[in-house]
Amino acid sequence: MIKGLYETHLFVENLDRSIDFYSNVLGLELCRTNDDRPVAFFWIGKPKQQMLGLWEKPKKEIDIRHFAFDCEPDWILNESVNFLKSHKLACRNFLNDGTERPMVFAWMPAIAIYFNDPDGHDLEFIGILDGKPQPEKGVLSYDDWKALQ
Repeated sequence: MIKGLYETHLFVENLDRSIDFYSNVLGLELCRTNDDRPVAFFWIGKPKQQMLGLWEKPKKEIDIRHFAFDCEPDWILNESVNFLKSHKLACRNFLNDGTERPMVFAWMPAIAIYFNDPDGHDLEFIGILDGKPQPEKGVLSYDDWKALQ
């Protein structure tokens, strides 16, 4: 019955700053704002496919959230870190081991890298890899994952 996640919403401290981040840094298409209330909606991927809503609230009312953007695995492996750095965004892997290299979740398998938006929300670029899931391998480097294939 359920075939995907259509939308998610985040509270942000400064809507204009967040609109700039999600449209000009991450490249999402702004599809709606509302003059009556501080809210903005973005298409993720193709229009009407998936949506992100941002709602302005005072900082003390914002809980930090996490969500992941589905991306091509090759882009994550070869370009994501440079993309994030070019926008002055710090990145980290799941192990938070001080390196900036994407890591593989062997149970899926998928490759991922993490970063934060201006409000501190924990964002992720993730891409599903070809190959058989190997949950017993945990989280490992891409090179170690490739050696298993």
